[in-house]
Amino acid sequence: MRQSLERIGRFDPVRARERFLSGFDPAQTFHIEADGQRVGFLVLRRDAQGLHLDHLYLHPSAQNRGIGGVVLGRLCAQADEEGTGIRLGALKQSDAHRFYQRHGFELTHEGEFDLYYMRRPASR
Repeated sequence: MRQSLERIGRFDPVRARERFLSGFDPAQTFHIEADGQRVGFLVLRRDAQGLHLDHLYLHPSAQNRGIGGVVLGRLCAQADEEGTGIRLGALKQSDAHRFYQRHGFELTHEGEFDLYYMRRPASR
């Protein structure tokens, strides 16, 4: 995330740390591993509206290797099995928009700095 925020001049290490720690819940935080190495993490929250993917981060060395697609595919399969949607937000200037759209997420609205997406469950 740091690279995306630096690119638009919005990276503040104190704010980034405070944002993450203010919502940190180990029960909702999962490591992503590839080839025996920890390469990222995700935070998946469950609420009255379904699932909320709050964070999905991969180390730059793990990006563009299909790892994120596998992880997101598993989350989408879980949501489909449960019959629930997944919501998320992504920084406006992020490269992640095409990634989420490829996985069936549709833009629902935008805020000052983020675009918000929803993926509805697949029909059974």
